[in-house]
Amino acid sequence: MKAVFFANTDWYLYNFRLDYAKFLRSKGWEVVFVSPTGGYESLLIDEGFRVIPFSLSRKGINPFIESDTIARIQSVLAREKPDLVQNYTVKCVIYGSIAAKNLGISKIVNSITGLGYSFLGRTPLAFLIREIVLRLYRKALKGTQVLFENPDDQKIFIDRGLVTTDQSHVILGTGVNLNRFRLISLPENTPVVILPARMLWDKGVHEFVAAAKILHGKGIKARFALVGKVDDGNPASVPFERLTQWQKEGIVEIWGWQEDIFTVFTISNVVCLPSYREGLPKILLEAASCGRPIVATDVAGCREIVRDGVNGFLVPARSAEALADALEKLILDRELCRRMGIAGRKMVEEKFASAIVNVKTYAVYALLEQGGR
Repeated sequence: MKAVFFANTDWYLYNFRLDYAKFLRSKGWEVVFVSPTGGYESLLIDEGFRVIPFSLSRKGINPFIESDTIARIQSVLAREKPDLVQNYTVKCVIYGSIAAKNLGISKIVNSITGLGYSFLGRTPLAFLIREIVLRLYRKALKGTQVLFENPDDQKIFIDRGLVTTDQSHVILGTGVNLNRFRLISLPENTPVVILPARMLWDKGVHEFVAAAKILHGKGIKARFALVGKVDDGNPASVPFERLTQWQKEGIVEIWGWQEDIFTVFTISNVVCLPSYREGLPKILLEAASCGRPIVATDVAGCREIVRDGVNGFLVPARSAEALADALEKLILDRELCRRMGIAGRKMVEEKFASAIVNVKTYAVYALLEQGGR
């Protein structure tokens, strides 16, 4: 059996889907990765997988370019002749599904990893993109198996008539490698609070900076760091100039993209993600696995990970004041951080370990093998 995994970056495939690809290989499958290349192709090859480079515009909606994209991925699939196509991220879900159907490939699994700018944006452009995406989703998802990372996203798709209950499944996240993200003690230092994410407004970057400013103003001794890259390909990207200005003002530190996030966790006390909406943020699961308390917003994707008052705190989205209050509790109470960290590790072991998630995902593949729809 052969599966093609199609995504918009090789970084995504390496960081989020490699464990499952290895699991499939252990079951006798051949897995081929298809994506634009950005430095992770060699790492995937080193793991024994074949990678097919594929250029893809992440934000364009030019119909001529998009039609060409469908034709090109269809050509790849025609050449590879996979038994199953697994698509990740919006454009790949849409174009990969259409291309596979054009070739008569019946086994298609689509993973909805979050709703993104097209659903979260409030501008006229975002509204236009949303209407286009909804129409394309309706065509692409019909007759496929669809995986959601949280029940809120699944409900939205069912309510809009994009999927049926029978064809959709909720699998919480992509799984965490418990050995790689092992339980570690809290550092003995001035408390460090990090926001590890792409530098997007809808990740709550503004609220994080505002909360840091509030706590600095109250004399709370702590360091606040933004850990992640500027994503120029996303309409919601925070300008680099704004980030550097905040750092010059002494509000936050800009650590940028960090390849080894485990090492970042070792020097951090609290992990924060004040996002407006998520699929199921793996970074929070990895943080919890390492024993770090979490402060996140009470939104889809985050509320599945954080039990308020147990392994962290949930706060309203877009509220810097509520975020500051929650962070202050943890900054000032090391023992609370320790207890919440241990609770988070236990939760990951019981619900989010890679071994658990891989088996649940493979069960959907088994449905297709049995001819289930």
